Amino acid sequence: VALDTLLKDIAAEIENRTGEGAEVGVGKKGVVSASDEKTVKLKQIIIDLHQGVPFEDVKKRFDELITDVEPTEIVAMEEQIIREGMPVEEVRKLSDLHVAVFKQALDAKDVPVTPEGHPVHTFMEENKIFTNTVGDMDLLFEQLQIDSTPAKLNELKQPLQEALDKLSRVEIHYQRKENQLFPFLEKHEITGPPQVMWSVHDDIRVKLKKTREAFESQDISAFLDNGQECTQAIVDMVFKENHILFPLSLDLLDQSEWVDIRNGESDIGYAFAAPAVDWLKATAVAEPAADADKAGKDAGRLSLDTGLITLNQVNLILKHLPVDLTFVDENDEARYFSAGKERIFPRSPGIIGRKVHQCHPAKSLDTVSRIVDDFKNGTKDKAEFWIQMSGRLIYIRYFAVRDDEDIYRGTLEVSQDITDIQSITGERRLLNWDD
Repeated sequence: VALDTLLKDIAAEIENRTGEGAEVGVGKKGVVSASDEKTVKLKQIIIDLHQGVPFEDVKKRFDELITDVEPTEIVAMEEQIIREGMPVEEVRKLSDLHVAVFKQALDAKDVPVTPEGHPVHTFMEENKIFTNTVGDMDLLFEQLQIDSTPAKLNELKQPLQEALDKLSRVEIHYQRKENQLFPFLEKHEITGPPQVMWSVHDDIRVKLKKTREAFESQDISAFLDNGQECTQAIVDMVFKENHILFPLSLDLLDQSEWVDIRNGESDIGYAFAAPAVDWLKATAVAEPAADADKAGKDAGRLSLDTGLITLNQVNLILKHLPVDLTFVDENDEARYFSAGKERIFPRSPGIIGRKVHQCHPAKSLDTVSRIVDDFKNGTKDKAEFWIQMSGRLIYIRYFAVRDDEDIYRGTLEVSQDITDIQSITGERRLLNWDD
């Protein structure tokens, strides 16, 4: 497609959707935009990358494109080209360009400063630990490259193990982004870049797993290769967060939204330690009226098909079920998840109201869409999966929820750890609390 044709088509589409051309830069709070001309050029860069144009050639053009562009504009351009139909995986190829081009210029700029206990402050404190740990790992890698013997690996085993354990905590860091921060960006119509970043998270997860496996099997060559790829990917992500994601988020989200994010953080947890300072108490924004909500739980009884119980009792029953539940309504929006003591898959209040397609990584979207579509058109009522996770067998089922008139009302996800159930044999008819 010719560049001028793309420019006309995108400009026409922007005018058709908004009634006006897109503006350059960040306008009023909560709005991110970029010029249509820059969007077309960025799209052409991605096409060239896909077609095999050398990285350095593309990097030069990208460098020229962003000389007068703020990081938030890059996000806006990514968002636009994804909406125009460019696959997320193709846009991901810009990740290396972001780091390579932005690094020198943005390293000279100050990173966001937020009060202790603020979600961004917590994210960035964790990033400091990850960065320092990567530095420790790099020094250990250097020693192992000089002496790549089993004896040397055994000598470095303890510090390597400690560093790997610290880096593995990045999983919780990413889960908090995916389940708490991303939903609020999506409410501001920033959906593409979070999908791209989530996809990179998944790559890092795979690299971490391969690094651990090589370390445990004492495959020194594979350990060095995978480990160095992994640490580089982690520090690249730290850079993108500190210099692009967090400045963008601070510009878009208001104080009440940050309060909501902070309120849900404990449902996911922290990579290292919970914030020492209770930032919520220092904010001028009041927390949700939890006391009033609590008082209303026992205000009356709910008349269900087979019983009469209070809302509080319903909540307690759902929390004590030996399965994890997540319910998505007929509009594909997450409406409920059970808050058991040990959830298999992390959930937080940030997913409530979130479109189901935004609650999953890009690689799972085709499967999610197929399940929901088949449930809606009535061709299927159930889908089942089972996976190995941390040595446990996880059974995942999806059920179409229909009313008395057989109208589709949503999808119920039920997840259960069935490892111990699988080992059951024979019978037990007597009470035995010893095991």
